[in-house]
Amino acid sequence: MTAILVNTPEVWGDDFPFSQAVVEPAGRRVHLTGQVAWDPSMTVIGENDPTAQTDFALDNIEKVLAAIGGTLDDIVSTTLFYVRQDDLPAIREVRERRMPARGATTSTAVRVASLVDERLLVEIAVIAVVPDERFRQPD
Repeated sequence: MTAILVNTPEVWGDDFPFSQAVVEPAGRRVHLTGQVAWDPSMTVIGENDPTAQTDFALDNIEKVLAAIGGTLDDIVSTTLFYVRQDDLPAIREVRERRMPARGATTSTAVRVASLVDERLLVEIAVIAVVPDERFRQPD
């Protein structure tokens, strides 16, 4: 079963790259910790580059989901934390390129003063629903 997307033009139209609401499909709901552009040794990847950092954060999300049988297509909700307003177009471009088709998730974006490491520009937290037939216990 796929998610049911809800987009009501009476609220604020349909010219956004996300849905106003998503009804979760059957499966295992997975809440991921916010991911940033840290490699396994916690080195910041793409310092001062919002495109590289967003791509790397999504790579980390993809790896966590793959460990349990999931994919980026299983994401139903995204919360984006970003530091610099001018970076938002680059972050959105990466999200639209890497994430499921237009309107596939709900999305919240929050501008913050800083993240856990001052060199980080973006953090992405997601909720995914991995179908039972693909879900596997992590190693």
